[in-house]
Amino acid sequence: MFFQEMSEQLLAPRYLGWLWDGFIVTIMISFLTILFSTIFGFLLAILSQSQYRVIRILIRCYNGIFRYSPLLPQLFFWYFGIGNILPLEFKLWLFDEPAIDLGYLRITMPSFEFIMGLTGLTFYSTAFIAEEFRAGMQGVKQGQLSAAFALGLSHWQSFRFIILPQAWQISFPALVGQYMNIIKNSSLTMAIGVLELSYVSQQIETETLKTFQDYAYTTMIYIMAIIMVGTFGNFYHQRLLEKGKR
Repeated sequence: MFFQEMSEQLLAPRYLGWLWDGFIVTIMISFLTILFSTIFGFLLAILSQSQYRVIRILIRCYNGIFRYSPLLPQLFFWYFGIGNILPLEFKLWLFDEPAIDLGYLRITMPSFEFIMGLTGLTFYSTAFIAEEFRAGMQGVKQGQLSAAFALGLSHWQSFRFIILPQAWQISFPALVGQYMNIIKNSSLTMAIGVLELSYVSQQIETETLKTFQDYAYTTMIYIMAIIMVGTFGNFYHQRLLEKGKR
């Protein structure tokens, strides 16, 4: 009886379509956040090793602000705070869902909510990823850098060929954990109207009144997505370890 009700309510094409659309948005915002926060976190980690004290202090302040404050208020800040100071014409242009026609390809601009959600997630996650990269760099023995200088390598060559590959290998398991957190944290963007999986799940629950079945499906989808990221991360890390032994 229980499984029959679940099938009747949540396996109907209408609700499956809703869940699929929400899952696609979750994957898109998570993937873009992972991409941007990895790039920016890597750059911050490099700058944190700067010889200029002012730069190191600024980066430390950035990491502290975004790591020690909750994500939800940060999302509200970007959506309501920054959103209010943007030009009205720009916001109206975004709300009209502008598109670029490239012959057979039509590229639609993301919604304002999606852009602000992506911005908030990226700023928040960059601080954590930068710390993971910095810890990985510090995990490389100082003697290896001295040996590289002794072999005649420049500072950049030593950093590029000696420090970075080992720092990436050391920090990668922790980075995978951060990537999993990004997928989970993406659910908070529902608070600013991003039509991701949690938002869609809430709409299904409102219409069907099947709370347990609805959120059980949603939870399983999140778990499967996170398991896939973890599995790929473990596989790639093993490849890194095998490559390092050669």
